[in-house]
Amino acid sequence: MTGQTINCRPDLARAATRGQADRRTLVFDGHRKQALETGRTRLLVASIVFAAAFSVIGLRLLDLALIQGGSEPRLAGRETSESFRTSRADIVDRNGVVLATTLPVSSLAANARQIANPAEVAGRLATVLNGVHQSKLRTLLSSRSRFVWLKRGITPREKQAVIRLGYPGLFFKRESRRFYPHGSLAAHIVGFTSIDGDGIGGLELAFDEMLKGGTQPLELALDMRLQHILTEELQRAMTRFDGVGAAGLVLDVHTGETIAMVSLPSFDPKHVGSASMDARFNRATLGVYEMGSVFKIFTTAMALDAGVVDLRDEYDASKPLRVARFTINDFKPKDRPLSIAEIFIYSSNIGTAKMAIDAGTDLQRDYLDRLGLLKAAGIELPEVGTPMLPSPWRDINTITISYGHGLAVTPLQVANAVATVVNGGKWRPSTLIKRREGDVDVTHQVLSETTSRQMRWLMRLGVQHGTGGKADARGYLVGGKTGTADKLRGGSYSDDARMASFVSAFPMDDPRYVVLAMVDEPKGIEETYGYATGGWVAAPVVREVIRRAAPLLGVDPVTHDVEPEQPELLMEVAKR
Repeated sequence: MTGQTINCRPDLARAATRGQADRRTLVFDGHRKQALETGRTRLLVASIVFAAAFSVIGLRLLDLALIQGGSEPRLAGRETSESFRTSRADIVDRNGVVLATTLPVSSLAANARQIANPAEVAGRLATVLNGVHQSKLRTLLSSRSRFVWLKRGITPREKQAVIRLGYPGLFFKRESRRFYPHGSLAAHIVGFTSIDGDGIGGLELAFDEMLKGGTQPLELALDMRLQHILTEELQRAMTRFDGVGAAGLVLDVHTGETIAMVSLPSFDPKHVGSASMDARFNRATLGVYEMGSVFKIFTTAMALDAGVVDLRDEYDASKPLRVARFTINDFKPKDRPLSIAEIFIYSSNIGTAKMAIDAGTDLQRDYLDRLGLLKAAGIELPEVGTPMLPSPWRDINTITISYGHGLAVTPLQVANAVATVVNGGKWRPSTLIKRREGDVDVTHQVLSETTSRQMRWLMRLGVQHGTGGKADARGYLVGGKTGTADKLRGGSYSDDARMASFVSAFPMDDPRYVVLAMVDEPKGIEETYGYATGGWVAAPVVREVIRRAAPLLGVDPVTHDVEPEQPELLMEVAKR
């Protein structure tokens, strides 16, 4: 069949072509289905992974919010909160003014092993951190320690400056710091804490355990308005008379609350480390001093209350009193017999000594003890001085103590004893804590109401006609007694170093407050004719404090005066 031609049918050719196309379509569909199955599998795996991740995050958030009570994580960026706590309670005055509070701060630390160039880093840090020397920073950063403090309690500006430096190995820790908004104004009372927040002075130490973890503030009896007034007036007198120190108190005679307490010089609790020991010394509660003639208040009250003398009695003060090798004189002698009222008004040492001789040592010690003058004051502060008593207590000691020499006590004890004398004779412990109604208990009755009334009258006369004239704040019926005592130096009394004081109460028709002012080692000036006594130095302080404080305390000025115990005695005083 050579040369034979074979013809194919067109329909068969088209069928063959379609078969090939169908086979290609089946192959493509298979690949597509396989790809879809693979994609579904991957999506399922990814969904499971994301669901697990979100579950872990959700559980962690639940753990932080509910189980761990919302506390912060140990690491927060570059700032840790491991030692952060603000649980120390505030200290406030009687009106709610904040005297001490705790706030969060940042502190700078470093892992010295991560510091590549300690000298360079120290140099740069010294330019942005106030009060930190470059040499100290270099030593710390060269220590190879994993943790060193560089500066505790940095300011926000310092923190931003350190962050801008960008050195690895530096980090911040979040802490808490105690702040004292009024600085030195009540430093001896409020006290201070260590850098770790532990109380180490004043009420911060006395109430350390209560303040730690406390939620309610510690309310003090202090009124910061009066604290400011008393500080200002004492500072003015201390500066004017070039004194080395000063102290003052304002006490509520019915509750024993200490409304104001000042010791100068003072210090800033924030920088207590740089304060001198003299500035940190609390002259009002820790210092013990011979207070001079203010003790004549207690001698006269004792003699009247025990019936040793009557207001009509007299003692001869025409010549010095000689006891053994001692001679007792009056500062400004009257050279004549003096009544009991005159002995007090003119501050006669001779007349007061004779009263004490008639009373005797045992009676004197008993009364002084019941007035709280022979043992340490029961105030809440840890800085409390113990009285210095004579041992043995001989007759000559009885005589000198009667006018304030030979027995050293704190100003707080004197103020509290005077409150007892004028409030009806009821002794109450003094306190720095605000008292509520019903909190006050009468410890004991020291003097009769009659004696207290007589002493109020005598103290008023002492301001009207005696050595305390410069304490008279018009309208407020001030009564009181001056005190000037030479200081002991090397076992003998100094001629040019003294303690000038004045203790008062007001208003004397119904006393509410005792005010005491004291200046340590004042020097006489031209305006006082060279005198630096209690009448010239301390009495004006009391006058100004009462004049400024009385309106704040709700004491209105009056036009009447104290009713005299015996009008004829008042006439005798006026005539003489």
